[in-house]
This record gives sequence, C-alpha cells and structure tokens, in this order.
Amino acid sequence: MLETRELTVRFGGHVAVDHVSCRFDAGTLTSIVGPNGAGKTTYFNLVSGQLAASEGRVLLQGRDITALPAPLRTRQGLGRAFQLTQLFPNLTVQENVRLAVQAREQGRGKAGLDLLRIWLDRREWIDEAQSLLASVRLQDKAGSLAAALPHGDQRKLEVAVLMALDPLVYMFDEPTAGMSVDEVPVVLELIRSLKARKDRCILLVEHKMDVVRELSDRIVVLVNGQLVADGEPSAVIASPVVQQAYLGTALDAVPGDALPAGSSA
Repeated sequence: MLETRELTVRFGGHVAVDHVSCRFDAGTLTSIVGPNGAGKTTYFNLVSGQLAASEGRVLLQGRDITALPAPLRTRQGLGRAFQLTQLFPNLTVQENVRLAVQAREQGRGKAGLDLLRIWLDRREWIDEAQSLLASVRLQDKAGSLAAALPHGDQRKLEVAVLMALDPLVYMFDEPTAGMSVDEVPVVLELIRSLKARKDRCILLVEHKMDVVRELSDRIVVLVNGQLVADGEPSAVIASPVVQQAYLGTALDAVPGDALPAGSSA
C-alpha cells in the first residue's frame, strides 16, 4: 500500500531522517516508535508531504508521489492526523466533518453543479457527518465551535475528520495525547475498527507502549533518524537496541544476531 525508499531529509548538516526504507501493507497497523528527537514526526511529515525529501522516494500503491504537495497526496489517499490538532476553529464541530466529507466526494467527482443535486448531496453530507460524530461521541456538540472544545474532544474531532476523508493510509501522530483516561478507549476502539476492515493501512506514532503493544502488528524503531529495528512487537520491544534507546542499557556486548530481522545497531 505504501513504501518509502531511502527517504532522507537534511537540515543544514543535520540528517533528521536517514535513508529509511519501509513497506506497509493493507490490513496492518505499524507503530513507529523511538526516543524524543528520533525523527518519527519528521518521517511522517516526509510521507504526508509537509516536508520535501532531500533524497529518496514515497510510493502509494506503486505510484511515485514524491513530487506531490500535501493536498494532492491527501487526494491520492494519504490521511494524516497531527500531533498538534489541525481544525477550522471558527466553524462548528459538524461543519468541520461535513467539509471533509464534501472534499472527499468532490475529489471523486461526485459533486456537480446542479442546484438540486448540491442540496441533496449537502443533506447526505450532514447525515454522514452526524454519524461520524456519533462514532467519536461528539454528536451532542455538533453545533459548538471547534475552538470551544476541550483538548480531548478536539483530538476526537480530528479523528472524525480523518475518517470522513476515508483515506487508503491512516497516519496517526500520538492520537491519544492530552486525552483523559476515560477518553482514550473511544479513539483506540475507532483505530481497531479501521484495522479490522483489512483494506486500509494504518501508521501510528505513539509513546504509550501499552497502546503500542495492544494495537500493533509490527513495530518500526527510529533512533537518530535511522531505522534500527523492524519486526513483530514482542521481539522488537525485548530487543537490546530498543532497550538501549529507551532505557540506556549498554549495547557493547550485544551480538548482531540478538537484534530483530532487519535491525542494525
């Protein structure tokens, strides 16, 4: 579904993402983890088009989208939820989701110029928006301004907007950040339901290792912009390279075959 080949970005003399090659399949959820400053969000920015790569390529369903700006990558099927919430603050909760539904349908050529058709489409868009808001338990706040929502509800609204776009690839950057304990299960259940469809690819940047263990089919570890481990969750979490990255344990005496397949210290 998605592939990066030797993806690299430099800021002056600093290499923030260093020749990262990865493939991500439909029906799988891959968590991208690593210590602070490892390059996780920067890698996301390269994939989704917020940053231009210094080297390397991004392919979606085999098509090279490296040269496309972020809006056109979204049209091609890359959906991104950000670490810092990105909403239309002065529009209502429902309007934020409805606009995403409308953008999706117009991108598919399903919204014409006939006034009656536009009115009927608008009714359908509103109905779908309400259904999505119900899925994130925000239906009672549909008329509220997005800016007036508490942080946890803004995060849930951003997930609803992303679901409205119905992308091929869902990219979640710390989706539970800033949420209260009772709000987190709502978002995790939505991510589980997307994963269960088996026709979408999900990438997750998350610092909560209990969430990573529960949801992931695979874990990719970045350290200093380099891919250092890639594999099945229990093996990766137990690997010396991950223990060193998170806990500072020594790697001096660790043999190469102690690392997961595809890893390098």
